[in-house]
Amino acid sequence: MEQRHLGRTGLRVSRLGLGTLNWARDTGEQDAAEQLKTFWEAGGTLVDTADIYADGGAEYLLGRLLEGLVPRSDLVIATKAGSVLAPDRRVDGSRRHLLTALDASLTRLRTDYVDLWQLHAFDPHTPLEETLQALDLAVATGRARYVGLSGFSGWQLAKAATWQLAAPDVRNRLASTQMEYSLLQRGVEREVLPAARDLGVGLLPSSPLGRGVLTGKYRHATPADSRGASDHLAAFVAPYLDDTASRVVDAVATAADGLAVTPLQVALSWVRDRPGVTAPILGARTAQQLRASLSVEALSLPDEIRRALDDVSAPVHHYPDHNWSTL
Repeated sequence: MEQRHLGRTGLRVSRLGLGTLNWARDTGEQDAAEQLKTFWEAGGTLVDTADIYADGGAEYLLGRLLEGLVPRSDLVIATKAGSVLAPDRRVDGSRRHLLTALDASLTRLRTDYVDLWQLHAFDPHTPLEETLQALDLAVATGRARYVGLSGFSGWQLAKAATWQLAAPDVRNRLASTQMEYSLLQRGVEREVLPAARDLGVGLLPSSPLGRGVLTGKYRHATPADSRGASDHLAAFVAPYLDDTASRVVDAVATAADGLAVTPLQVALSWVRDRPGVTAPILGARTAQQLRASLSVEALSLPDEIRRALDDVSAPVHHYPDHNWSTL
């Protein structure tokens, strides 16, 4: 699999990442092991997790699999901290919480360091400089090699990166930011993606298949074994089952027919090769689903198809996104 630099750093990662959101919840140990081995054998290196996935279960499972299944040195392990599983699902960006959470992640992962440590969300109640100092301390103590963000808006990303650039004693710079991005969700193109590109921060798109809708599985009905039919994920899928999304999905299916490939391959290839993108994160539940996504490695969309998909999925931009200087 092709490797790319993560933002403006020397860290190289595979241009597709393996997500573990489903691990230890919808994906058991045997399926997770098969996923990890399949991903590694395909040349994949970037494995993304978080301390709240399955309440730490995903990290614990990944740590177990690293002992004997895949060499730790072959992988770029990324995890996140900052979100707190509480009745109100709050965010805690304090130095106390973050560093405690990092130590707990390292214990579950059975490793001395993570390659990429990411803030899971912006905390409006903690001074940003305190949060960023925790990231710097993690790098200074060797517990993290690189740091990044997740779920930060454009101004929040720019503020964080600017603070780091201005602080004379900061030992690291932001390597990445993780946000949802697909043909059905192009909101990051307003401010997050332009900021990331300008600042040299690599984008790691989550839900690159539009929460599964871009595979075409929901075109005629909701499969009984799909997320859209499950009690805890139906609401997650529902926003992408409207008429606007249907038009995009139909265009993806038409492009797939013309290229003799699958809608999944078309949708994933589109987001993988967008300017500023480093590696979409694949959220497969099974090894079979993962193999289908990994098959996109050989596909590069023709320019005319890419432009057609750009047009049919284009978000509506008005003031101040376009032509504001002429008003």
